[in-house]
Amino acid sequence: MIDNLGRAGTESQLLALIRTLDRARIEPSLILLDGESEESRTLEPPNCRILRLGVKKLFGRTAFRAGQQLRRHWKLIQPDIAQFYFLDSAYFGIPVAKLAAVPKIVRVRNNLSYWLTRKHRILNRVIRPFVDATLTNSEAGRDALMKQDGLSPKRITVIENGVDVERFPNPGHRPFSEPIIRVGCVANLRPVKNIDGLLYVAAALLPQFPNLQFEVAGEGEQRPELEKLHAELRLGDRFRFLGSLADVPKFLASLDLAVLPSHSEGMSNALLEFMAAGRPIVATDVGASSKLLDSGACGILAASSQTEDIAAACRQLLLNPALARQFGDAARDRAAIEYGRQAMRLRFEQFYQRLVGVPVE
Repeated sequence: MIDNLGRAGTESQLLALIRTLDRARIEPSLILLDGESEESRTLEPPNCRILRLGVKKLFGRTAFRAGQQLRRHWKLIQPDIAQFYFLDSAYFGIPVAKLAAVPKIVRVRNNLSYWLTRKHRILNRVIRPFVDATLTNSEAGRDALMKQDGLSPKRITVIENGVDVERFPNPGHRPFSEPIIRVGCVANLRPVKNIDGLLYVAAALLPQFPNLQFEVAGEGEQRPELEKLHAELRLGDRFRFLGSLADVPKFLASLDLAVLPSHSEGMSNALLEFMAAGRPIVATDVGASSKLLDSGACGILAASSQTEDIAAACRQLLLNPALARQFGDAARDRAAIEYGRQAMRLRFEQFYQRLVGVPVE
């Protein structure tokens, strides 16, 4: 169960999981708390039972009727496991799952809870006793859940994200002497992604590297604020906001350098995609970034999300194209070997089997 479908990381990981699960072992169904938007409908997976509830507010007649509908649905199909993504779906769906006598309840908590308000923390405590297992995608996520939510490590399972390496063409590496050097990022336009910091990085690097072209693929509520800063820094067409892109692999294939400037991450889907595309990478040392990049063997880890640290890391690669090529090739190899979708699928299937007491082959 999830609020809506979209092109962001969590939703993409869920859709990939539904697509790849072995139907001889696991039969998935998908509940959408809302699900009425055109984008969400467009992304609905085939070969999967889907129920849209149309709930936009958690309290009211619509939500009450939807809760009754969901309970009847689960009583009818009798799932072994109900798995919840995002806060509203968890607050709404977990009590209903308990009332419907769903045997096992799982929450997915892939962010590090850096922004949770006091209200959210209280609601989390209310539903916590109903949850049999909590999934997160990194050791940093496990540590945060133990520290901030007081969860027992026995109730937390780490299942790392995967990436469809085959979707990402490897265009090779162009020399950094080209007329335009393209530096890019894939991110929702939210403060935690530090796109304002990337704007300052561009302003710091362009005097030394006037042929740089910065591009950000993604949309979000921070866009007006970022466009204002863009104008103040007078970056002009050297920094472009491309909006949400359907073809991320094509965008990444056009880049010479990929940057993850985030203040906080669990296991970044964007970083996995940068690796699958074989791009030279600069990433802030947050969450699972160091593990993904093999402690700096597959890319440059910026010491912090401060402008000077990210700019220094970018400068190191821009001045050393041979090292950039080496990192890009190593990153793609690591993504293919360690983080392919089939490996992720097996991790989930084995988790489900253990959870319901089925022997793992």
